[in-house]
Amino acid sequence: MGSETNGKKEDGFEIPEISIKFTQLFINGKFVDSLSGKTIEMRDPRTGEVVARVAEGDKAEVDLAVKAARQAFDHGPWPRMSGYERGRILNKFADLVDAHTESLAILDTINSGKLFKIGKLVDIPGGARLLRYYAGAADKIHGETLKLTGNLQGYTLREPVGVVGHIIPWNYPTTMFFFKVSPALAAGCTMVVKPAEQSPLSALYYAHLAKLAGIPDGVLNVVTGGPSAGAAVASHMDIDKVSFTGSTEVGRLVMEAAAKSNLKSVSLELGGKSPLIIFDDADVDMAVNLAQFAIFTNKGEICVAGSRVYVQEGIYDKFVKKVAETAKNWSVGDPFNPNIHQGPQIDKAQFEKVLKYIEIGKTEGATLLTGGKSCGDKGYYIEPTIFTDVKEDMKIAQDEIFGPVMSLMKFKTIEEAIEKANNTKYGLAAGIVTKDLNIANRVSRSIRAGSIWINCYFAFDADCPFGGFKMSGFGKDMGLDGLDKYLHSKSVVTPIYNSPWL
Repeated sequence: MGSETNGKKEDGFEIPEISIKFTQLFINGKFVDSLSGKTIEMRDPRTGEVVARVAEGDKAEVDLAVKAARQAFDHGPWPRMSGYERGRILNKFADLVDAHTESLAILDTINSGKLFKIGKLVDIPGGARLLRYYAGAADKIHGETLKLTGNLQGYTLREPVGVVGHIIPWNYPTTMFFFKVSPALAAGCTMVVKPAEQSPLSALYYAHLAKLAGIPDGVLNVVTGGPSAGAAVASHMDIDKVSFTGSTEVGRLVMEAAAKSNLKSVSLELGGKSPLIIFDDADVDMAVNLAQFAIFTNKGEICVAGSRVYVQEGIYDKFVKKVAETAKNWSVGDPFNPNIHQGPQIDKAQFEKVLKYIEIGKTEGATLLTGGKSCGDKGYYIEPTIFTDVKEDMKIAQDEIFGPVMSLMKFKTIEEAIEKANNTKYGLAAGIVTKDLNIANRVSRSIRAGSIWINCYFAFDADCPFGGFKMSGFGKDMGLDGLDKYLHSKSVVTPIYNSPWL
């Protein structure tokens, strides 16, 4: 069913034992092979070597998963349980995630090149935290009593939307899984999860843990596969809602397929080209560290990466000198090494895309301050790269590169900073670095983006809704907003007779 590699020591650090237990599709509570027998190669981005083969699902397998989810929704116990009972099961699911933290972090590292230490400290515990957050919300779903005119009484019910299709990206396999699955489960929905073909291993493990936790068969199904499987989810006539995270280009296709099929509701969390605006009063050392963190975290493979850094002219030269120095200390290497800051890009295609954009930046006339090359003799590693003399119309300033590439630009006034920050088709996030509360308030209200971080970055929290404006999509993950999108409101009205009051 899977494969194992014995732990070993390399260059002073230990690589844990790698065990891949689940490589089949998970449909109606069972692991099954694809009907065609086809598989997808899983390549370790550290080396480019094949470490496993995962079943490749397609339309036929999506049909089976949707049938199971529909049966579980229409006739099964999950949507009919009390919210309290669903919450108890979600809490047990979270406990199991915590108990398997190391195994899950290993899978995300060998599947997507994520730092092992961050997986253990942040990603996997964060998934369990999201489960517990929505477990606590599951028994607090309720409507309102309405004050109607005339001899009528009314109230609203909040009901699960039905069968949900979740299409998950490859850059944060665990985080994105629980962004979507946790609130949908709490709401009483059933679902089909289509993880990215590059990084499905942890999703299959989570399906196994969900069954152990007591989630009934058919409620949570996982179909691994390529774009055709995702297309089958988006266009399926018996899926009631699709939640998609990925590129803006694919998001268009998902929305089109949803419209052309059964007009299912859609939520999209798409691309970004987020600005980080640093004002003259900022502490330069702090600003430099924050700017590096904002773009080089997760090797730049993050939708909210602070890839456009605007520095006010009074501290610009000092900032450039400092960021060039500190970038040299941003270490790139094996993500199992606890002393490393940056692992490999997820695969060869993304690796080559990032290097191509670096060459485009040079051709367009930007100045390469640091980095700009691949590193290592195997795997998909790229140096942290910083460009200066970047113009607003350059492709490196407009396109989502999804790699460790910073575009560094100068501004004079607050008005100019706001105009430049909004000069993008995206609107996912932005950062502001200043000691002036008036500047922070003015700029945060002027930038068209879904999340604004002041003197911090990546400040995510289970209670804080996350989602974009403009071509970064619509609909929120996390917070109670993240629960609402998996619920319908139903109005119920009855007449009342001879009531002493209305």
